Amino acid sequence: MALRNAVMAALLDGEASGYDLAKGFDASVANFWTATPQQLYRELERMEGEGLVTARVVEQERRPNKRLFSLTEAGLATVRAYTAEPAARPTAIRDELLVKVQCSDAGDLVAVRAAIAGRIEWATAKLARYERLRTRLLDGREEERYLAEAMRIGPYLTLLRGMEFERENIRWGELAVRVLDQREAARR
Repeated sequence: MALRNAVMAALLDGEASGYDLAKGFDASVANFWTATPQQLYRELERMEGEGLVTARVVEQERRPNKRLFSLTEAGLATVRAYTAEPAARPTAIRDELLVKVQCSDAGDLVAVRAAIAGRIEWATAKLARYERLRTRLLDGREEERYLAEAMRIGPYLTLLRGMEFERENIRWGELAVRVLDQREAARR
């Protein structure tokens, strides 16, 4: 996933300066995408050159002039096309699906919903594999006994974390699908 997708997701909230985007990243998309202010400014320049964003100069007293960026029609079309693409497998820090969800109000709700449903399916299958592995590791023992006797507990603890991660993916995905279904029904 490119930084530009996260920038476009942030710009869906409206016009913003590079400085505002850098601050806003901390509040809006930082939970699934991080970028330095320098990366943001470079990406905004590239996006402007490609016609995805437009900038206007705002003159300020006692401060340097600032440029406010907004998505162009080409940028919005790129968001729509982007949200319709299949999402990649989840990652711990950068999650493309969450950028798509962030863009869903301006994008393809049906495609975003399908991507979330795919994530639920993926998490469900992964959780089932993790549960089979847990059963093999415990080998008939209670968890407390295993933790007291096992030579290595790191793999078990990380397995538990992975299981919780996938359970949360499923819980969140089911909620998100319900909300998008309601939004799609309201659009009709």
